[in-house]
Amino acid sequence: MKRILILLPLALGLQFCTYSQSKKQTAMEPSNQNNPVHSNSDTSNVNKTDAEWKKILPADVYQVAREKGTERPWSSPLENIKDKGTYYCAVCGNPLFISDTKFESGCGWPSFYQPVSKGSVIYAPDNAYGMKRTEVMCGRCKSHLGHVFDDGPPPTGLRYCINGVVLDFKKAQEAEKQYKKEN
Repeated sequence: MKRILILLPLALGLQFCTYSQSKKQTAMEPSNQNNPVHSNSDTSNVNKTDAEWKKILPADVYQVAREKGTERPWSSPLENIKDKGTYYCAVCGNPLFISDTKFESGCGWPSFYQPVSKGSVIYAPDNAYGMKRTEVMCGRCKSHLGHVFDDGPPPTGLRYCINGVVLDFKKAQEAEKQYKKEN
């Protein structure tokens, strides 16, 4: 009976956010140094083959973004950031979430209740592993970001459970300087 009481909460927790083993992200450095399509201001769709992505993305980003992997819970330094700024797709630079929509969900991954815009993310059904979930992908490059659940806070009631390894964070002032530089 004790074993069931211990395993039940664990099983329920994993139902919401599954994970596979991937390398721990050790820095919040943008992963775009060798990525010719990475831009925080270009809104055009990006279409590359997985082979092309594999050449330009770090292995841990590729594993999550292109192979629909999941980083280990509580492994992302972005989980605990409280600074004001914007979270971008680490694959293509698309703005995804504003820090004002981030909240502590307790699931082990950065969580948000609303994306930057309707087109910043796209959705697909995900019935893998016998679970019924909704996958969240980048609206520009279609990279896997995580999943969305209907157990979040007001005003949306949604919880976007996002892998930190596929996010780049820029503090508000840094993002404004970068935008002006690119335009």
